[in-house]
Amino acid sequence: MTRKKYIYLIVAALFIAIIAFFFFGKNNKGQQITAIVKKGNFPIEVTTTGELVAKSSEKIYGPTGLRQIQIWQVKIQDIIPDGTVVDSGQYVATLDRTEISNKIKDEETNLEKLESQMTKTRLDTSLELRSARDELINLTYALEEKKITLEQSKYEPPATIRQVEIELEKSQRTLEQAQKNYKLRYQKAVANMQEVAASYNQAQRKLQQMTDVLKQFTVQAPKAGMVIYKRNWDGNKMGIGATMNAWENIVAELPDLTEMISKTYINEIDISKVKVGQEVQLGIDAFPEKRFSGKVIEVANIGEQLQNSNAKVYEVRIVVNEFDSILRPAMTTKNKILTSIVDSVLFVPIEAIFNNDSVTFVYKKNGSSAIRQQVVVGQSNENEIIVKAGLSEKDEVLLIPPEKADELPLELLPKEIIAKFKEKPAPVKSQKPSGKVTGKTPGPAPSNLKK
Repeated sequence: MTRKKYIYLIVAALFIAIIAFFFFGKNNKGQQITAIVKKGNFPIEVTTTGELVAKSSEKIYGPTGLRQIQIWQVKIQDIIPDGTVVDSGQYVATLDRTEISNKIKDEETNLEKLESQMTKTRLDTSLELRSARDELINLTYALEEKKITLEQSKYEPPATIRQVEIELEKSQRTLEQAQKNYKLRYQKAVANMQEVAASYNQAQRKLQQMTDVLKQFTVQAPKAGMVIYKRNWDGNKMGIGATMNAWENIVAELPDLTEMISKTYINEIDISKVKVGQEVQLGIDAFPEKRFSGKVIEVANIGEQLQNSNAKVYEVRIVVNEFDSILRPAMTTKNKILTSIVDSVLFVPIEAIFNNDSVTFVYKKNGSSAIRQQVVVGQSNENEIIVKAGLSEKDEVLLIPPEKADELPLELLPKEIIAKFKEKPAPVKSQKPSGKVTGKTPGPAPSNLKK
């Protein structure tokens, strides 16, 4: 009996499972997801992904004077982790000293050579001027001897006296020429010493300048804050091994976290909608529960091409109105820019719109069944789309095609109605932008409707 009981129980369980499968499976298959046609103000939004940056920041500079010592690039040998909070004067980074150390050694060798050259020039000048002074003394003695000879020859014949006078005049002239030459030699010696001394002093100053620059190769924070790596022209962060050039010797930045900006890029199709002054709703990927408000403060007038892409985009900057300590540079943001509001229109979820060749339609509930109703659509946002004709307020539409959808009747709109609504745009409330951006306004119908 026990064995038969188990068999009966198993058979009963299988029977119940089969009935449940057919019953619930049929109900699920026939289950319909619907939406009610709404009427009201319809927001037109441009949704983009952005990155948080500080509105202003303190630059952490590397050594000044690199160009004066002819060093054009320096590598970052070590740097504290990105996002580290530091105090004023605290260590930030160390730069590679290889090139400047070699230059200092070369300049020290050059300074030693110049010092030896200056000593040699001083000795040579001393010997040369001493020899010239001795020559002047000898010529002076010779002149005195000629004068004595002239005094002693006053009783000699006139011819002898005249000869002695000529010898005296020659000695006088020779002494005068030697004195003039000594002055020139002295001036030349002074000029030589000044030239050598100038080269020596210049080398000393250059060596001192290199030494002062070398002290700056250990970079410290100018004030307290959070250290954020600087980005290169290609967008990569300047961490360990990155190269800093002498024209822009910025090692890192200390952003002001009290004012943050979301930097984003808008494609050229949507850029004509975006104006300075428009309101923005911001979300942070790292904290999905947080919501912030913002405002467009800058729209680029010239587009740029993203790497590895043919798309042209325009940079847009959005200021975050609120302050929150969780906001950090480089966080990813989702921005909804409210470009305009269409006043008093009907709209449905985008999922309710379908296409069949050139006809746009919805599955409209008609009692217990449904029909395919042709509609004229307008502008759309991320989730919903405007319906200009074909539906009324509080109509119910299906979001998923029903069974045997192709066999449902298709209710077409009169051609004059279609033409009328396609030519007449929906009324729009402007958001009173304060900036101007040129561009073509895209068409009202979305390009991603379901077929």
